[in-house]
This record gives sequence, structure tokens and C-alpha cells, in this order.
Amino acid sequence: MTYVEYKQLSPMQKFAYNFKKFFKNLPGAVARFFKGIGLAIVHFFVGIGKGFVNYGVTFVKGDWATKISYVIFGFGDFQKGKYYKGILYCAVEVIYILYMVLFGGAQISLFPTLGYLKQIQTFDDDGFPVVKEGHNSMQILLYSTLTIVITVVVFAVYISNIKDAYRHQVMKKNGEKPTSFITDVKEFLDGKYHITLLSFPILMITIFNILPLIFMILIAFTNYDGYEHSTLFDWVGFAKFGDLLNVIDNAKKARTFMGIAGWTLIWAVAATFSNYILGLIVALMINKKGIKFKSVFRTMFVITIAVPQFVSLLLMSQILHEQGAFNILLGHITGTNPKMHFLDGEPWVAKLTVIIVNCWVGIPYTILSMSGILMNIPEDLYESARIDGASPYKTFTKITLPYMIFVTTPQLITQFVGNINNFNVIFLLTGGKPVNADYHNAGHTDILVTWLYNLSMGESKDYGLASAIGILVFVICATLSLIIYNNSKSMKDEEAFS
Repeated sequence: MTYVEYKQLSPMQKFAYNFKKFFKNLPGAVARFFKGIGLAIVHFFVGIGKGFVNYGVTFVKGDWATKISYVIFGFGDFQKGKYYKGILYCAVEVIYILYMVLFGGAQISLFPTLGYLKQIQTFDDDGFPVVKEGHNSMQILLYSTLTIVITVVVFAVYISNIKDAYRHQVMKKNGEKPTSFITDVKEFLDGKYHITLLSFPILMITIFNILPLIFMILIAFTNYDGYEHSTLFDWVGFAKFGDLLNVIDNAKKARTFMGIAGWTLIWAVAATFSNYILGLIVALMINKKGIKFKSVFRTMFVITIAVPQFVSLLLMSQILHEQGAFNILLGHITGTNPKMHFLDGEPWVAKLTVIIVNCWVGIPYTILSMSGILMNIPEDLYESARIDGASPYKTFTKITLPYMIFVTTPQLITQFVGNINNFNVIFLLTGGKPVNADYHNAGHTDILVTWLYNLSMGESKDYGLASAIGILVFVICATLSLIIYNNSKSMKDEEAFS
């Protein structure tokens, strides 16, 4: 279809055309996405290969001090007069060797089996019980993960030590002197100040985010069940992922995963676009010229946001309860005792109620962000449209809506991913009810993140399965986010509305 033909279509025909075009191009977008991942993996291994080549070339070209640096950290720097840096490199090597000899090496040696000695109870000569400690798989996995991360960091320091030794070798050959400690400190407070500022946050992110993340990913490949007596557990490979996807041998778990994953996507789409569309409509009404008391309306929505979300959700849960205020009010109006089950009755009623209540807690955020965007649309665009005789409908569809979608596409993606992981609304409002006997430890309104919570914190603990679900949720969110964003106008044409 040519551009002229497209412009002659009615709004509904344009919507149908774009809708069809989106799904027609979706397989290609998915293919390009996975092709990009494949190329990134190839480039990664090519980079590793180049690194090994440079490692060998540097050894061949290096002088005797640089060659010794391959074994003794910092020797090249120390020999070239960079004493403080040589001492620091050497200290890293000594501390790492001591750590591995005294602690880390033993943990790494048990990593392939996660331990084999069980804790046993015996009795001493006087008949008193004595507990003979065995291996603890959880500690072995934790300390092994820590040791692996430390080893990766030390390896990076090792490569840096070799590069630094060779660089100072070249500087000495060219008649240059290495910089002093004072000069380096001044550089880290000036040209490399960003490194100084970011070092501590990166260290904290590594300790409190990356390490726990790696640890929980590894849990997905074990049969750990979370009970105190389970001090020993084993590697099970991809068995937990098989439980979620194998509809023959693990039909109930697979059926639960498929059903909850489908509802999670429906919930995320409905929650995201209901908030977006209704929030946009209300924002347009508030910001329309001639509307009085705009500040009052905006203040009301700010006050709504000021109330903690969990308070609003718990309040709505009580109001919509069988004996709650809503049923009592209906009873007074109708003179009957309705006892309507909004949250634990019919599954479709509970799901619809969750979506409606989510609008109550989510629309105010959308209204405020939309109001800020609407106030920043250039007035010149509207003036030109009015001069050309454009109707309010044309102005909205050709200026306001495209501008809003262009600016808010990243926000929409963020809200969509947030709703996939929207634990509060489901857990505090319905708790996953109504109960579904066909599901494994889950209810009709449970989404993947609440099912994960049930598996890890409920009675039938299954941390391995919960970790596998967490990994799959991440894959789903990352894949959808990257595909949608990379095919959006915000990404392809950043200067469209500048």
C-alpha cells in the first residue's frame, strides 16, 4: 500500500491495517531479535578468542619483567617504578591465594556434588546425644558462588596487571616515565571522576543484587525444597523447567504454568491499557481549555497517590468481601441479603474485579504523567491545525495521540512489565482465589509472580521450581520489552517530535 492510499483510509481502516501489519511483522521481529542474540553470543566468543590471541602476543613481545607479571601480579609495574600499583596487584594475588587455600578451594571442590556427608546423630560414652556435622548444600552453593565471582574479579585484575606491565614497558621504551601516585589520584578526581563515583555503587550492586541473582538462578537447577532438615540436595539439571513444560509426565504442573502464564499476559495487557486509555481520557478532560479548578482536580489525584497502595488494596478487599460494605449497602438498597462473591466466587468475576480495582490504584499515576506531557505539546502545532481547518477529532488523532504514544512508549513497556510482576494487586486483593483444584498450588487469579511466592513460602515448598519460574518470567519480560521497544517509533525515529 502506497502512502497516498494509506492516507485515504478511514481511521478504522487505518487501525485494522496497522493491527494486521503489526502481527504480520511480528514473526520477523522475533526472528531478528533472536538473530541479534545469536550474533551477540558469537561476538562474545570472538572477543574471548581475540583476548587469548592478545594474551599470547603480549607474552611474546613483553620483556622479562612483563613475562614474570604473568605469574607474579604487579612485578612489571614494580620493576618500571610504579611501586604502589605493583604492591596493590601483588596484594590481590596473595590475598586470593590465601582465600583459596584456607576456604574457597574446599568449597569449589564440593560444588559439583553440593556435598555428600549427611548430618548424623550418635551418642557419647555417657549416653548423651552428639550431632556429627555433615555437609550443608546451601552453604556450599552460596560460598561456591561467592568464590566464583571473586575468581572472575581476580582474573580481571590479572589481565589488567599484564596490560599495565606491557603499557609501562612501551612507555619506558619511548623514554616516558610512569605517572606518580599523586598524579593518578588527581586523575581519579578529575578526568576519571566517574570511575571514582561509580565504584562504590557497583560494588554494592554486585554484593546485594548480582550475587543473590546468580545464587537464585543456580537454585533452579537443584531439588532444594526449603525445609530445615534438607541440608543436602542435588543438581537436577533442567528437570524443574521440564516440570513446567512437559504436559505428559508432569501434566498438572505444566497445565498450571500454561494457564497462569496465559492469564498473566491477559492481565498485564488489560491492566496496562485500561490505565493508559482511561488515564489519557481523564487527563485530556482536566487539561482542556475552559475547565475550571484544574489545580483542585490534580491535587485530588495526588492525594490518591499519597495513600499507600497496599492500604487501598486491603481496604477494597474488605469492602468487596462477602460481608463487606458493598454487600451491606446493596442489602439496604434492595432489602435482600445479596452476598455477592466478587473475589472468591466465579473466576471471571474475580478477574474482572481485579482489573477494575487496579484502575482505581493505577489511573492517578497515568493522569499525572499524561498531564505533564500534554502541557508540553507545542502550541504551534495546534495553531497550524486550526488555521488549516482541522476539526478537534483530526487534531487529536493527528497531533495529540501520536505525540502521546511516541513519548509514552517506554512508559507503556515499563508498566506492562510491572503488571506482569504486579504482586501487590493480586496478593492483597484476592490472594489468588478462587481456588482451582486443577492447578498445582495456585488459584484462578494467581499470576506467575504470586505462584512463585506460593511455591517458595507456602506449605509445599519447591524453591527449585520457583526459581525456574522466575527465570522464565525474566525471559518473557526481556524478550517482549526488547522486541516491542526496538520496533516502536520512539526507537526508530528519535527526532520525530523534536
